Amino acid sequence: MNAQRPRKPAVFATDDPNVVVTGPKDDPLADILRPAELEQSPLPELVEAKRRKRRFPWRNVLLWATGGLISLGIGLAVTQLIEDLFARFVPLGWLSVGLAGAAMLALIAIIAREWSGLSRLAKIEKLRERATETLVTDNRSDGQAIVRDLLAIESQVPNLARSRATLESHLGEIIDGADLIRLAERELMTPLDREARRLVSNAAKRVSIVTAVSPRASVDMFFVLITALGLARNLALLYGGRPGTFGLIRLMRHVIAHLTITGGMAAGDSLLQQVIGHGLAARLSARLGEGVLNGMLTARLGIAAIEVTRPLPFAALPRPTLSEVAGGIVRSAEQAEKAKTP
Repeated sequence: MNAQRPRKPAVFATDDPNVVVTGPKDDPLADILRPAELEQSPLPELVEAKRRKRRFPWRNVLLWATGGLISLGIGLAVTQLIEDLFARFVPLGWLSVGLAGAAMLALIAIIAREWSGLSRLAKIEKLRERATETLVTDNRSDGQAIVRDLLAIESQVPNLARSRATLESHLGEIIDGADLIRLAERELMTPLDREARRLVSNAAKRVSIVTAVSPRASVDMFFVLITALGLARNLALLYGGRPGTFGLIRLMRHVIAHLTITGGMAAGDSLLQQVIGHGLAARLSARLGEGVLNGMLTARLGIAAIEVTRPLPFAALPRPTLSEVAGGIVRSAEQAEKAKTP
């Protein structure tokens, strides 16, 4: 037992410099969770050192060096060809100079267009990230800046003229940042989302029909690939993006990454439960069932493309579901199967 007599209660002022507040002596965490020791912890320095210690980008060096050598080889070959043509016949030499100049001009135009498409896709992606952050912070000035950038992106869409005018009239009003983002989504994204759902639904139906009647699997794969690329490009154009070849490749990478993060085919979707849970795929013929599944996969890819190409996150409007864009595939498959049975 403790032989010391307990101290009597005493009154003291909180601003007394002689008063020292300490934790209980028998607290096992008192010596562990000390603020001074946490501030002196070497963990942030170690993390920062690991960030600074990055490997040299040898892969990028290899790509740039190989591309430079190929460019120099092509340039040397073209120069040699022009010199040979001048030596043989002077008009042919001048013709080759003109063709080389036209080819160089076309190459510069293609590079500029690809760069513009990549920059526009990056701008839309950054705008979506800023809007997501503003929905949390509710900053009014950030919301106004996002809406102005969104109006600039959608300025080339003639069907949104009235929606743009309505939204511009609300910029001077006292509206919170999150509410302004939701207002912009309702005004500008509602008709675009409706058209996006129609594009995805039509693409899924085409894939299901072609897969069901196609005699070869290679034709199915090629058609599904072309349809997926065209669908992603059309959705990007619908929401204000202008992807070129490299932009489309980058866009498909983002779509596939989004499918990987969200788990690919959503196992809890009602349409998937209808197909698998109720045994619809087992009742259909092999080719028809394959067409239905390929159409559903195309629809799932289209939904992911909508998420990636949309300049605003889904906050005020509902996300498209597989049942909305691919429901007609199952109904048409059931009707076709019933028509086949006597």
